Amino acid sequence: MTPTPSLGPQRLRIGEGYISGYASIFLALLALAAVGCFHYPEYLTIPEFREVYTGEAMKTLLMSGIVASFLFATVSFLLSRRKRLPLLGIALATAAVVLGGFAVQARSVEATSWHLGLDWLVLDLLLMSVIFVPIELAFPKNLRQSRFHAEWRTDLVYFAVSHLFVQFFGVITQAPARLLFGHLGLAPLQSWVHGLPLLLALPLALFLTDLFQYATHRLFHSHVYLWRFHSVHHSTQAMDWLAGSRTHFVDIFATRAISFIPLYVCGFSPLAFNCYVLFVSIHAVLIHANTRLKFGFLKYLFVTPQYHHWHHGDDPAHYGINFAIHFPLIDKVFGTYYLPGNEWPAATGVHEAAYPKGYVKQLVYPFTKSPFDHDLHVEEQSSR
Repeated sequence: MTPTPSLGPQRLRIGEGYISGYASIFLALLALAAVGCFHYPEYLTIPEFREVYTGEAMKTLLMSGIVASFLFATVSFLLSRRKRLPLLGIALATAAVVLGGFAVQARSVEATSWHLGLDWLVLDLLLMSVIFVPIELAFPKNLRQSRFHAEWRTDLVYFAVSHLFVQFFGVITQAPARLLFGHLGLAPLQSWVHGLPLLLALPLALFLTDLFQYATHRLFHSHVYLWRFHSVHHSTQAMDWLAGSRTHFVDIFATRAISFIPLYVCGFSPLAFNCYVLFVSIHAVLIHANTRLKFGFLKYLFVTPQYHHWHHGDDPAHYGINFAIHFPLIDKVFGTYYLPGNEWPAATGVHEAAYPKGYVKQLVYPFTKSPFDHDLHVEEQSSR
């Protein structure tokens, strides 16, 4: 199969000092953000998330990140002919130290009316990059795709916005479920579900939310105006671990609000809910990743990168397939399943449409124009 054309600079190679240089800069930037979280936790951290980790553990992680940044900068300085990357990494890591990176202390926090999810952004970005950057470097599906392709900055902005404004998204996506089902007297059902062991509760939560998300997902593909917003997610031609973050806020609101309904109605325990969020966070990144990892028979049980890449394929012959997010069985039941052996789509994206570049322009564009040239052509593609 013909590989997808390269989308940007050449792929980074091990041993040239660039990977270590970028790693140094990345860790130093995360350290600077973490220092800010320690200094202003009431405004930059999430109250519910603070209960998951301890201040001392985060302090240790912060100091480790600073040290690792200096180490990566040293390796890059020794390997690379271009010294700009390691010098920038050293400068940023030094700034983190000067601002108190080795002296921060966890403290009690008073409740505030608003907060950003900078701690959630830092920890999730660190976790996802530690997991998926090595996987994409070692087992890439598209050998010619660079980590720094033409739109990686745009996808990173999407990732950051969805994490920083988690309070806003949380409030607006939970509101419909509370408004519609808050008065139904669901205590007996919620008590039963709350008491389920995690090994039963987590698969149940995933399956129920996948059913609701399948319906929403398919609606966004079949309705011409809704497709304007959801097609932004499909516009990326470079599938990687950041690509799944490219989602318009209208799409986020509708999908999460409807998916939240079974979680609210059934009353899953905090442990089951937190495990659900962790699983979904990792799985959503995995299925968009640029990796050719094989999953054996598991690919028939759970959605894998190969399965979901077909959903993003730009060939009109394969539109309207693989809407499920977690379980291919749902697509089987509703007749939208497609997984041709070990094959992958030749390319991804929406080649019939033209999208503006950049987060803000993509945010506004669906409200004002269709990304397609003619409304008639939009209707032809609405079956996606």
